Amino acid sequence: MHYDFETTLDRSGTNALAIDGLGKIPGFSPDPPQPGWDLIPMWVADMNFAAPACITDAIIRRARHPAFGYFLTPDAYYDAISSWHARRKGVTDIRREHVDYQNGVLGGVSSALAAFSAPGDEILINSPTYVGFTKTLAAMGRRALHSPLVRDAEGTWRMDYDDMERKLRDHHVHVAILCSPHNPCGRVWEREELERAMRLFERYQCVVIADEIWSDLVLPGARYVSPQSVTPWAHDNTISLFAPSKTFNLAGLVGSYSVTYNARLRDRMRSVSDATHYNEMNVLSMEALMGAYGDEGAEWLDQLLPVLNRNVDLACDCVRDRFEGVSVYRPQATYMLLIDCSGWLGEHGWTLPQLEKAGWDVGVAWQDGAAFLAPQSIRINLALPTSRVEEAFRRLDEHVFNA
Repeated sequence: MHYDFETTLDRSGTNALAIDGLGKIPGFSPDPPQPGWDLIPMWVADMNFAAPACITDAIIRRARHPAFGYFLTPDAYYDAISSWHARRKGVTDIRREHVDYQNGVLGGVSSALAAFSAPGDEILINSPTYVGFTKTLAAMGRRALHSPLVRDAEGTWRMDYDDMERKLRDHHVHVAILCSPHNPCGRVWEREELERAMRLFERYQCVVIADEIWSDLVLPGARYVSPQSVTPWAHDNTISLFAPSKTFNLAGLVGSYSVTYNARLRDRMRSVSDATHYNEMNVLSMEALMGAYGDEGAEWLDQLLPVLNRNVDLACDCVRDRFEGVSVYRPQATYMLLIDCSGWLGEHGWTLPQLEKAGWDVGVAWQDGAAFLAPQSIRINLALPTSRVEEAFRRLDEHVFNA
């Protein structure tokens, strides 16, 4: 079956944050465009593509039954997860007892932090950093201990293992968050990189919380490696968090899950989530996952990835060829692009807010990178029809960077 990734999806009036939220969250959401410009939503990390019919059909089929009372989680839910990971990621040892529902990846992070750390503890995390992590850590009274990623001679983001070890040792850190693939940089960590990181975490006896929500969206040319697979210690001391939400545009349904092989870690996680009663699955999100993690969902994803890859190429080529003073690393995963505008800003005497506003005025709703600890940078969502990506970068070329 051929899936449509080129029709512009009208999301207005559906309470979509990316569309209907413009100008409504001071300091976070972009301003609406100036008159005469239509909106190109490129800030919120969700896709401007319709979810495949296998998902909507599963939800509708269940919704036709008019009772929505208490329900059991069927074997089919766990089978769908284990089968998906085996087929898509080469991970063949996930069993029902290893899987726990999580009310969002950040909900899983919160439970793990509550189970394995105390208020005031420092948690190691690489930066740039997903804004959800920093907000969650602050809300829970934990302190983010950032180990900055560094760019090598080719511009590739790398972990600074010496810095990580100093901070693990000197700050007595016992919990680390690993983002794999990395958001917002888009790195897909190689096996050797993960092995080296896990050896450090083992040396300092850290529980590792691995956010792997982007692991289905690895672009051609890169290869996903499960952090839990790289060493026996990592297998037994990592809590990995997944969801179909980024992959299939289901964030509004809320339905994540953790994979934890170690029974002791699982029991402690469950003791937190069960006590709060927050961690109870929604029957429709359960049906959505089972619909997504089948053959049709896999076929849809196989057709999506080349579209995202094409959009990434288009955007990176435009930045390199047309936006003098702007640097970019080509992401290996995700559909988010992080561009460093420091050179352009210095040359033109602009501030980043001025640059952002210039884009917003012509309908390019992009996002400030400062919230991700990437100052002088802008984060751009490329999960749109290619024609809309082309139009966005044309506007940025003619009306912003080369106006």
